[in-house]
Amino acid sequence: MMGAGKSTVGNCLATEHHLGFVDLDAAIEEQQGRSITDIFQYDGEQVFRDIEQQTLAEVLSASDPLVVSCGGGVVVRQSNLKLLSERAWVCWLRATVDTLAQRIQQSRSRPLLGDDPKANIKAIYKARAGLYAQVAHEVIDVDDLRPEQVCEAIRNLWPSVITAP
Repeated sequence: MMGAGKSTVGNCLATEHHLGFVDLDAAIEEQQGRSITDIFQYDGEQVFRDIEQQTLAEVLSASDPLVVSCGGGVVVRQSNLKLLSERAWVCWLRATVDTLAQRIQQSRSRPLLGDDPKANIKAIYKARAGLYAQVAHEVIDVDDLRPEQVCEAIRNLWPSVITAP
């Protein structure tokens, strides 16, 4: 979910393990030359999801191991769930709606939040939680953890095949 700390934690893990890091939303923005908000506003969510699906497939086709921070909505397409299940080790950074709302309260770049961010986060969470659970190999509750603590928890869970030399 947005606000869980995916980008911060992903970057931390990649740096510590000398791996490449891809923030999927940032990669989409760079590739498209515009913000996620603009894509949603001018082209709609379905076009964004098409771009996201294509970008995810490209990123997960890399020959070298990467740490990837996916946007929270990547799970809404079954094809993405399949890709993640087949090509990635997935850790769900789970947080409560209250934590997520607090963390993103100042954000202006969240196209799905609308006029009532907390209610929308709650609805999105309810719709996606089962999908996150379906694809996640591990779950870490991040509400009371600092990013460094989340990184440590993930390091303790990573399968040995993922750790860098």
